[in-house]
Amino acid sequence: MRIISRLRRIWHPVRTLLQLILRRPLVAASVIAILPDDRLVLIRRRDSGLWGLPGGLVDWGEDVQTAAKRELLEETGLTLISPGRLVGVYSAKERDERFHSICVALEAQAEGLMDGFDPDEVLEVGAFYRHELPNEQMAHDHRRQLQDYFEGKTALA
Repeated sequence: MRIISRLRRIWHPVRTLLQLILRRPLVAASVIAILPDDRLVLIRRRDSGLWGLPGGLVDWGEDVQTAAKRELLEETGLTLISPGRLVGVYSAKERDERFHSICVALEAQAEGLMDGFDPDEVLEVGAFYRHELPNEQMAHDHRRQLQDYFEGKTALA
């Protein structure tokens, strides 16, 4: 009985700590990348086959802007030249079917060649004028992010 009582006393704070660490939303960044000719850059994701915005999770010790630069380069081969406006912060639990994440979406000017993307994450990279954007379903809530961008909103959703 003493061992069980001692284990319960030890387990309770460990369980509480694990819940604090593991049951929190992850922070991500998505980039509405604008090329010099005003085309927007999308990626076709390997995990779902859907088009979406370049982006991903913010690494430990990294700020959102640095994560956006890194993810844009990794997923498209493009360089983020200058960040633009904050498009929104998206936190609805259903926005990503894999886990609860909070996504900070930002506009950015980008340049370079779209040829250095990570084939483990990305099937293809495309550049589209607004009227050419794919009409099919997009990954996560990226269609909403683009809609907010086109409407000039700064969303908290």
